[in-house]
Amino acid sequence: MEGFGVIIAIFIFFLILISIKQINQYERGVKYSLGKFKKIMKPGWNLVIPIIQSYDKVDIRTKAVDVPAQEAITKDNVSVTINAVIYFKIFDAAKSVLEVENCFYAVSQLAQTTMRNVVGSVTLDELLSEREKLSNQICEIIDQATDPWGVKVENVELKDVSLPEEMKRVIAKAAEAEREKLAVITKAAGEVEASKNLAIAAETMSSTPGALHLRTLATINDVSSDQSNTIIFAIPIEILRAFEGDGIKKIAKAIVDEKK
Repeated sequence: MEGFGVIIAIFIFFLILISIKQINQYERGVKYSLGKFKKIMKPGWNLVIPIIQSYDKVDIRTKAVDVPAQEAITKDNVSVTINAVIYFKIFDAAKSVLEVENCFYAVSQLAQTTMRNVVGSVTLDELLSEREKLSNQICEIIDQATDPWGVKVENVELKDVSLPEEMKRVIAKAAEAEREKLAVITKAAGEVEASKNLAIAAETMSSTPGALHLRTLATINDVSSDQSNTIIFAIPIEILRAFEGDGIKKIAKAIVDEKK
């Protein structure tokens, strides 16, 4: 009898030993009794009686799933290839096991479908310029759909948008034309500003006696170092005005007086 008791004790000890299941801090355990959901096992050691009970481990850490490249057509009929990465975590371990067969695969497939639908509702310009807005829109749609599965979608990032080669050339030409337009506008604005400054300078010189003469002397000094044999410059208007009206008479009288 004593030997039988020892055998029973050893059997019970062995049964308890194999019934101890460890759940790590980043995990939750979904426990079943006779095939029916019983409770969620917390981190630490938990007892799971063999044959009668079973359990599934669920990782509740945030996961990054790479969504494969998808071909889609934008609203303006441009074919593009996009890929993304989705960040999500399980907030309800029981739902993630009981409501969906493979939540990782399901989320990935849902993300692919949602990406194509969202891209098809916008134009190419919106897709390229409002990538963050579209990412948020995709995230909200997927999060609502995965909520019954106990999955929380935290973020969706569009990684790359690939265009056909002919479309790349068209965009490059459009960008070049835009740069040329800006260059012409800038040059025209500079010419307008320069003409205004020239007008102000001309008005100042015309209203100041001797200003044009000084400017002429400065010009002659600047070109004096030139190796050219011929230099042509304008005669100051003050000299020409000397020949107007009584000015010519005064000059002639001065010449006659000098000969006497």
